[in-house]
Amino acid sequence: MALDELVASMQSQAEKLKELNHTVLFDLGDDGRILLDATGDTVKIIANPDSDDADTTLALSTENLAKLMEGNLNPMVAFTMGRLKIFGSKGVALKLSGLLDK
Repeated sequence: MALDELVASMQSQAEKLKELNHTVLFDLGDDGRILLDATGDTVKIIANPDSDDADTTLALSTENLAKLMEGNLNPMVAFTMGRLKIFGSKGVALKLSGLLDK
């Protein structure tokens, strides 16, 4: 799945992601980065942002992010198996996990 398709997938879930109230950077390695900013009135999803500043950074492959967004990969299983690495607040990552399960 391409970066713009992942951004579109996140945009389709923006209403429930609004509850996060934090920023999350998805580091997809050579495929780029996506910033999820749910701190304002509207959720902003930015492909390849200028800054890496975020409350939490999740490092994973594009394929695994697509599976997470579709609900086909459990975030806890991905973390345990090493498919997902978390830098920064683990609490924010846990909250995001709960929102994706809704």
